[in-house]
Amino acid sequence: MLLHLAAEFDLQRDVGPWLAEQGWAAALDTSENSSALHVVNVERNGKIIYTWKGNQRETHIGLYDLQTKENEHLYMFERDLRIISCSVNSERTLLAVSFRQYTEEERVSRLLQSVSKYLTLLIEIHPVNNVRVLKAVDSCVRVQFLYPVEGRNASTESRLLLVSEDKYIEQFDICVVAEEHKVVIQNSGQLPRARVADDLIWAQWDMTEQRLFYIVPKESRCTLKCVQFYPDENFNSILESHLDISVTDTRVKLVNFGYDDCQDQDVTSKSLNLRVFTSNAGGLCVCCSLASDIPDVVTYSIYFLHKGYSKTFTVSLERTASHQLKEVAFLNLDYYVAAYLPGQFLHLLNIQHPDLLCYSLFLTGEDARIDTLQNGSIQSPLMSTILDGCVGRIYAVSISDSALLEFLQKSKRDSERLAALHCALLCVRSTADLEMKIIWWISENLSTCHSFDPIQEFIVASLYSRMCSETHNLDKLLPYTSLLDWIGVIPGAVCTTDIISLPVLEFQNSKGFWEKLNSNLESVKYAEPHLHYHSNVLRREWQNLSEEKEERRTTTYLRNIFENAKKVLSHLDTWDSEERLVPLFQEEDYQQQLLMGLMVAQLKDHLMRHLQYVGKKKIDQIVLDYVANLLNLVHRIMKEVWKRYQLHSCIFCFDERGSAAEFAVFHIMSRILEATNGMCMPLPPGFHTLHLGLGVRCLPLHTLLHYIDNGVLHLTETCVKKLLKDLDDTEKNEKLKFSIVTRLPEALGQKVRQFWNHPINASFIARKYVKLLLEKLGSRQCSRPISERLPVPVEFLPLNYLTNMLAEIENQGVHPYEKQDHVNVRFVEEAALKHTMMLLGLKYS
Repeated sequence: MLLHLAAEFDLQRDVGPWLAEQGWAAALDTSENSSALHVVNVERNGKIIYTWKGNQRETHIGLYDLQTKENEHLYMFERDLRIISCSVNSERTLLAVSFRQYTEEERVSRLLQSVSKYLTLLIEIHPVNNVRVLKAVDSCVRVQFLYPVEGRNASTESRLLLVSEDKYIEQFDICVVAEEHKVVIQNSGQLPRARVADDLIWAQWDMTEQRLFYIVPKESRCTLKCVQFYPDENFNSILESHLDISVTDTRVKLVNFGYDDCQDQDVTSKSLNLRVFTSNAGGLCVCCSLASDIPDVVTYSIYFLHKGYSKTFTVSLERTASHQLKEVAFLNLDYYVAAYLPGQFLHLLNIQHPDLLCYSLFLTGEDARIDTLQNGSIQSPLMSTILDGCVGRIYAVSISDSALLEFLQKSKRDSERLAALHCALLCVRSTADLEMKIIWWISENLSTCHSFDPIQEFIVASLYSRMCSETHNLDKLLPYTSLLDWIGVIPGAVCTTDIISLPVLEFQNSKGFWEKLNSNLESVKYAEPHLHYHSNVLRREWQNLSEEKEERRTTTYLRNIFENAKKVLSHLDTWDSEERLVPLFQEEDYQQQLLMGLMVAQLKDHLMRHLQYVGKKKIDQIVLDYVANLLNLVHRIMKEVWKRYQLHSCIFCFDERGSAAEFAVFHIMSRILEATNGMCMPLPPGFHTLHLGLGVRCLPLHTLLHYIDNGVLHLTETCVKKLLKDLDDTEKNEKLKFSIVTRLPEALGQKVRQFWNHPINASFIARKYVKLLLEKLGSRQCSRPISERLPVPVEFLPLNYLTNMLAEIENQGVHPYEKQDHVNVRFVEEAALKHTMMLLGLKYS
């Protein structure tokens, strides 16, 4: 079960014992009336209002405080009433109650046709005192007090929303005064009121942010509107969005305006099943499901208003008993919207990145089961909260990291693996243990993921998760995936995507959610994909500088690049002062430092273009953190792999063959190299040395050379030096050394060839020296005949001719090996004689 539910409130657990102590044990008897004790509302401050029947069937209203874990009796009606809606103000001085006085049958039988069916009252409860009738009508009415911001001093004014099935909403302003030891309503006449909305067919209350969403039908489609209520007692319409939703049933549907017990849920109703959810990142989604005329088929749509498109899913259900609920429940999990049909499926849709379906989880069978929920009234009154009306429980919902990891390990499809991997890294609160297990899974499944690179996804998603919480709008500028597109499908669901119009916002200087939503909409208008950082320019610049095509190699530009790299490495050192298990960061790597510095420079330019209001100093810090985190993630992978295969830090012993564990680590390092090359990401200094050392130990010579020639293994000064010095000159080792020496770049070769004192190496150096001398000679003309050159003691005419000519070139100031004084004409002469004598089988003296 992927979703973990923790019961924050349970009527039987938290209220039942208190009722028994107060002498209301009859409320706990569910044999006759299962709705005797049930939740009727959840207020913004976490207080839960419930109702129960007393010993004489009188109707009681109580309140439970989640913070103090205490119950409080608010009011009692001496009659058996059906409470429709109930709300208490933040000061707990006023109680608004809406209830049904009689059923239609009772009214007829008692000749009470002139008596209204529903009554809405405003009651003074500090202490219980006056009762005022707000509405006496035949249509159902819901009530909800507005709550000021938390921490605000007690107010003498309260505001009450009244929502009528007659398709209007109005606000009452109520002033109270303290008289002796009681609080009473000040205005004895009619209470001031203001009309908030008219002609609505659906409304939803957002108690946390004090927002009212409602829908008004307009010709062939609907218009979604939002009214924001402010602490200063003002309210205004702040959003309008057109939705292509066809509504046949125009009865008013209300969400989060109180909660009916499960016996009264009309599961066969064709009324609009719709929810509006917001996310902390500025996401705004409309989730809608209409009853299908096709048996065993469910269709639901998610309108991603902050992205400008909608996705409609059609799911074929397994055959079930006809009485089972066939209405999709929508849950708000912040990063995800969940579509849940008990016994059938659980679909987690990624709100922040809904464009690629591979980042949404579609679960069936045991994975989709939510064990503790009944197949009845399921609602999501708050973010990451579920209210099960049938049993009177409120659950805190979270994604279980153990279940997610289990799902990742057993998944066979790439789409499921991608979705689970991203969920674990971006949504679940990552721990060192979870990260370790994910790395272990990656190391075991490098060859089974065909449509994506798990190492790339791990690095990119982890960086995105770590960095985007630092600064607003950074999530729109940093990459969140290595994939450019996804053409796969979700097994079990058919998806269609439609472009929708962006909502219109009307606000001034609004902070929080509306500012974030507006930023998301602006990103859509200006082609969001182009805002994300890409490595194309970085790769081109790195290649140019690496190949020495730029004249700037010795300029200030290049010095600044390497200064950036030094800052990254020093920044990283302050994070990890412990001794490193893996032998990385122990040498300089010109190419990787060049790439580090370039990435810092280009990422800084990218962020400066779009985050000008942040400031240069903050952006410098963000960029350093980003590149340092990147290197740290590679080291983290290496560290966990090192520990898992139980390798020690000193593996550079070239006279032994590598173990199976070392070969496995070598393979993983090759995939890390492939992943970072694919996205042009730098590697920690020392990575190539370690990789080459493992390659020498684990690979046969022809495979080793093939890897070197194809750029998989990089020859580094540290590793080649150790190889030339430590290996003796057996025939096998000579072949290895010579193969390595001949493949060294010129600059590196000049540094390390001197560490192999062998005729073959001397001969090779001599040939290179002669070639360079002759190339530098070019079209120069000799000033005197060759026969007049300096006498040479060796009587070997071809060699005499060559050495005389080389000596003449040296005398003209041409010396290609200036840093190696021992490499000169004399060295060439001796190397030639030694090599010739060796070939002839003679001893040189």
